[in-house]
Amino acid sequence: MNKLKALAVLLLISTMAYAGGYRVSTQSNRQLAMGHTGVAVVNSADILFFNPAGLVHLENKINFSAGGFGVFSSVSYQNSDFGTSSETDSPTGTPVYAYGTYKINEKLAVGLGIYTPYGSNVTWPTDWSGSHLVNEIELSAIFIQPTISYQLFDSVSIGGGPILAIGGVEFNRNAGQSLTDEQGNRSNVGIEDTGVTAWGWTAGLMFKPDEHFSLGFNYRSLINIESTEGTATFSNFPNSALTPSNGTTGFTATLPLPAELTVGIGYEWKKWLFAFDYNRAFWSEYESLDLVFENGSTSINPRNYKDSSSWRLGAQYTATDKLIVRAGWYYDQSPVQSGYFAPETPRNDSLGYTFGLSYQVNSKLAIDASFLYLRFKEVNESYDFFTDPGATTPSSFGGTYKSQALIPGIGVTYSM
Repeated sequence: MNKLKALAVLLLISTMAYAGGYRVSTQSNRQLAMGHTGVAVVNSADILFFNPAGLVHLENKINFSAGGFGVFSSVSYQNSDFGTSSETDSPTGTPVYAYGTYKINEKLAVGLGIYTPYGSNVTWPTDWSGSHLVNEIELSAIFIQPTISYQLFDSVSIGGGPILAIGGVEFNRNAGQSLTDEQGNRSNVGIEDTGVTAWGWTAGLMFKPDEHFSLGFNYRSLINIESTEGTATFSNFPNSALTPSNGTTGFTATLPLPAELTVGIGYEWKKWLFAFDYNRAFWSEYESLDLVFENGSTSINPRNYKDSSSWRLGAQYTATDKLIVRAGWYYDQSPVQSGYFAPETPRNDSLGYTFGLSYQVNSKLAIDASFLYLRFKEVNESYDFFTDPGATTPSSFGGTYKSQALIPGIGVTYSM
């Protein structure tokens, strides 16, 4: 019974963790269009997310930026040895952001950001060959970040603030590869938790020796997500001492969302702006998952993630007084090692191709648009840690995965 419960919760938590490594970068239309660079680019109120030290460099006293995206993703799975294949039918994801800043004086600025850095909607066909691992997952998270920025020296500014994370998840899978109740219905496990909160922080530094060149650093702390009030629902289990009773039970678990460090440079030349960012996510902090159930038993589950990197390039060109165009590219490494590839988060190393524009409606208001084509490297991988009810050794589920996503976005920028 404890083994089944441990597996159910493990799938929930691994999905949340993988969403961190898997998350599509959609925190700004302007900066997404430039390959999601931004740690050394002072372009709008969006700098609040990329580097809080840059708030004080905004020219206007009041700045506001808001927008959203549509995430249209698809994943296909195939196992040639067994002649099986499936494709996800996932609903459209809609990440959003809103930033506001206020310049108190030439040396001090404050701001508030609300954005959705984590989120996943994946739906596989019911009773597909991997249904014992996942049928459906819906994950959402909102970050709220108050921020302060201060001009420390003529060319150096600093900034930072706390981060409140609010999240929720719904997850569903079959309990085993062939387990059913007495009527032949597949045994099922559902997981749900909402309103989970956790705290972290961010800090940044920006060096601007002149009006053309900038160097930026941004650090986001580890955030521990603690689930204490979630429920696991077991249904269609046979009446047996070897399987759990149908109904609900509680659990507690702690998930570390890794710290991140981003460094970057920006350079302005005539009508051009160029940017390069390097991001390092410290996923190696996530070595194992410890679970505690209401009955007092525990389960230790190794995850063995590795640190991962992203390289991002972007450019912006001021075509006219009304029109600015942008383009970019990035390469993102997966933090998951071989043998841990699970279909609830089917991803691998990816390439992102971006472009977009801004149209200045008047002196205060601009409309921003962006588009991202994200293609994951085709991978033949497996998940090697599933144990069927009653079995003593884990089984492996694997195959070839192909993934891609199309992400258009629209937003507005206002300053005065």
